[in-house]
Amino acid sequence: MSSTNAVPYGTLPPASPVALRKPISLPRLNEMRSRGEKITMLTAYDATFAAVADAAGVECILVGDSLGMVCQGLSSTVGVTLDTMRYHIESVTRGIQRVQGTAWIVGDLPFGSYQESKEQAIRSATVLMQAGAHMVKLEGGDWTTEIVNFLVLRGIPVCAHLGLTPQTVHSLGGYRVQGRGDDAAHKMRQEALALQEAGAAMMVLEMVPEPLSTALTLELPTCHTIGIGAGNGTAGQVLVMHDMLGINLGKNPKFVHNFMEGRSSVHEAMRAYVAAVKNGTFPDNAKHAWA
Repeated sequence: MSSTNAVPYGTLPPASPVALRKPISLPRLNEMRSRGEKITMLTAYDATFAAVADAAGVECILVGDSLGMVCQGLSSTVGVTLDTMRYHIESVTRGIQRVQGTAWIVGDLPFGSYQESKEQAIRSATVLMQAGAHMVKLEGGDWTTEIVNFLVLRGIPVCAHLGLTPQTVHSLGGYRVQGRGDDAAHKMRQEALALQEAGAAMMVLEMVPEPLSTALTLELPTCHTIGIGAGNGTAGQVLVMHDMLGINLGKNPKFVHNFMEGRSSVHEAMRAYVAAVKNGTFPDNAKHAWA
């Protein structure tokens, strides 16, 4: 049966005050930060889930290279290609546009797409921006500052990523907490400040002790920290969608909460996630052994 004339995403929840919000932008995120409102981010990799997340009130949708594991069944993010990222960003963009969505789309620069040179980085970033991303994300510390500045000066918003960086998990010795101890914390602080100075407008802090992530947040007024396994002192939170819905292929990290429990729809679960981040009940620092 043809669905050409079907109403797109007819099963999405009806319009709500969330659906009437203005498009999310960097100035809007700045306003949220200035009034102490937490920023919410979730991953999404296709049109439908992106539209549901937008309708649920998620401000930022990360089209992450985590799709390598949750969509492609890979053992890490290293095998994800730039063309794969382009495809999924286009899908997410179309889904949001078809429901007149407003979310800010962040696209991951995959492994091998920016490490070679600044010129390679801007070519790769251009692919993701033309696919519909509003911002690109890259992993790494001090060696990425020139790349970040090069992109920002050419009009490409950048999200940095410190702490556990999955693209280099092998060199880190596995999925381990980063920034423990005075030396490691000092190094991360110096890298974070340098990335802010380079122009990064957002920074994911992954598996970082809560006291350190909170301190970094206070020291980075123009770079919004987004925590994942980093406690609740950051400017916002992000989770892999499959983790927060309890449908991943492995064991959830201890800092993840299954928001589908007790709820009848993905939309309700995402709304619950947004509410919990906004009111500060998620994440629970007591569940972070490294908090």
